[in-house]
Parts: sequence; structure tokens; C-alpha cells
Amino acid sequence: MHDASERPRRPDDHPSHRPLPTGCFRVQRPIRFSHSDPAGIVYFPVYFDMFNGAVEDWFTQGLNIDYASMILDRRLGLPIVHAECDFLAPSRMGDTLTLGVLIERLGRSSLQLRINGEVDGQVRLSGSLTVVTTSLDDFASMPIPDDIRSAMELYQARCES
Repeated sequence: MHDASERPRRPDDHPSHRPLPTGCFRVQRPIRFSHSDPAGIVYFPVYFDMFNGAVEDWFTQGLNIDYASMILDRRLGLPIVHAECDFLAPSRMGDTLTLGVLIERLGRSSLQLRINGEVDGQVRLSGSLTVVTTSLDDFASMPIPDDIRSAMELYQARCES
């Protein structure tokens, strides 16, 4: 006999497996034939490419910081230093995946982002990315610039309200 604390967890029991707050940035991606494996579902590495695209869109559209200019002109990079993902349900060609971005931790030079993918309100996958602000001239980590930090703090407040 098992007590309640030992019962198997359902995928939606974990907080990261629930839909993100309504104030978070979202972008839609149609699932195409090219995203699918022979089983007809999204091939898992494709999601990481979609995550990166969602982060670029989040900077440009959600934070009003032009991502291309940040990289090319300001020479600021955001390499991923850690990535993980829980795949909760398959997505198939013809689905429209909504990717949402949430800041889970904002550090001195790094941030941890939660990126959830949903179809019709059902969380299909939940990823976590840790990125570090770096100089693209010497590839050394650096503090998050004040304008970017301010935009992220405002964004966090919008997500929480």
C-alpha cells in the first residue's frame, strides 16, 4: 500500500506543465511536414530550434529590443548553457503550436527561461533554457545590460499580474 505522497504524478501535476500566465509573450508556429519524423509527430530536436526562434521573437516583439541589432551591432550574445525539456503529448503536422516565454530566474549575467508549447490550451511540452549574456568579441560572460534588465523586469511584472 502506498501513501498519497508516493502516488505517481500526472504530467499536469508539475507547475511547469501548466499553461503559462496570460500576461506572458506568446508566438504561434504551424507544425509542418518538415517538422515531423516517420511516426508523424514533431521530431524532438525541432522543438529546440523553435525555442530559439521564440526567444528571438520575445526579445524583438515582447521586450522591444531588436534581437538582430543586439547581436550584430551591440555584439551581445545569449548562448544556451543548459537546456532540458519534458515532452508531455505529441504534436502533429497541421497543429498550431503556441510557444510562451516566462522568466523563471533573472541573475546578474544569466537568466532561466521556461518555454511551454501548447495546442488548444493543452501543454504539449515544457522546456527550460538557461542563457548567459556574453560579449561576442571575447565570449566572456558579462552583466545583463541595464536596458535589457529593465525590460525583463517589466516583462516579469506583466507575467505575474
